[in-house]
Amino acid sequence: MSTPHHWTTTPISLDILRGALDLEPTERGVLPHRLPARARRQIPDGQLAMAESQPSGVRLVFRSKATAVELDVVATKRVHPGAPPRPDGVYELLVDGHLAGRASARDGDTLTIDLASGTAQNRPGPVETLAFTGLPDAEKDIEIWLPHDETTELVALRTDAPVHAARPSGRPVWLHHGSSISHGSNAATPTGTWPALAAARGGAELINLGFGGSALLDPFTARAMRDTPADLISVKIGINLVNTDLMRLRAFGPAVHGFLDTIREGHPTAPLLVVSPIHCPIHETTPGPSAPDRSAMSEGRLRFTATGDPAETAAGKLTLAVIREELARIVGRRAAADPHLHHLDGLDLYGEADHTELPLPDGLHPDPNTHRRIAHRFAGLVFGDGGPFAANR
Repeated sequence: MSTPHHWTTTPISLDILRGALDLEPTERGVLPHRLPARARRQIPDGQLAMAESQPSGVRLVFRSKATAVELDVVATKRVHPGAPPRPDGVYELLVDGHLAGRASARDGDTLTIDLASGTAQNRPGPVETLAFTGLPDAEKDIEIWLPHDETTELVALRTDAPVHAARPSGRPVWLHHGSSISHGSNAATPTGTWPALAAARGGAELINLGFGGSALLDPFTARAMRDTPADLISVKIGINLVNTDLMRLRAFGPAVHGFLDTIREGHPTAPLLVVSPIHCPIHETTPGPSAPDRSAMSEGRLRFTATGDPAETAAGKLTLAVIREELARIVGRRAAADPHLHHLDGLDLYGEADHTELPLPDGLHPDPNTHRRIAHRFAGLVFGDGGPFAANR
């Protein structure tokens, strides 16, 4: 329930929302999306539909003298039978760029997903109110970062002082696309995903199109990137193509070319960075698909394993090693006619030695410390002096 305040209720619109490409009206409020409606109509599976609705990098941004802020939300809680319970999503409030509060919705809609059968069931739940109090009594920039991995309907925003549009930041807009690693899987907080950390270090405004399980060179994603205003663009390609066993080498090269061609239609001269996969032992030389490790599940742990045969690479099955080599070749050839196209080997962000020190807990996804390491490396190599994004900072 609301505490006694003279509340101002502000309509939630794209004017105060960053990192979202669309806002869908619902019966209870509005639902931020990271793909536009045109693209969503072409989504072929529930995995991407779920992932793009999870607001990684999406935040409410406004100015106010408010000392108290309330946000009514409906969060979607995911349950995987046989796997450990997922932690509640985290909402982070920043004042003038500094963390000033965290909160979580303890209840909400429940989406139960059976990893073995792929079936899903949804149970509706209640609206919850998140309260942030004790903020400085002065005009300030306020950001509320939504949970990176928890679909969130926004119902109402209340403050104890009027809300104004945020001032232009003057920072370049960085549009990034990648897999669950970019989405933020296993990061602890929305500002703790490696793209959010790298954007903060690099002084950029992030639009994160990292989609868990769904960085699959889909043409509708490329068109969404083509049509989204951005100063800096990166695409991280590889792990999902292997762990879904989606295509063979013959299809991979043309699909990469087509994806980059489409982005270039809307951003002909923007710095465009292609990033190959980070180190992942289960798929370095073993093709997909990947699957939950049943022995780990029986112990209450979630872990993944590769089910392909390394000998199948001779027939064109993809591994991370194959993809790294092919991406370097493709970018090298294209860069001869496109001086703003760049390549980054993912092993420079997280390699074999890093895995020895900071192993992937479930075999696929980095933990919070590894997100920080990847962000630090990316910021230095890409936003730092001599990096492909340096001139645009």
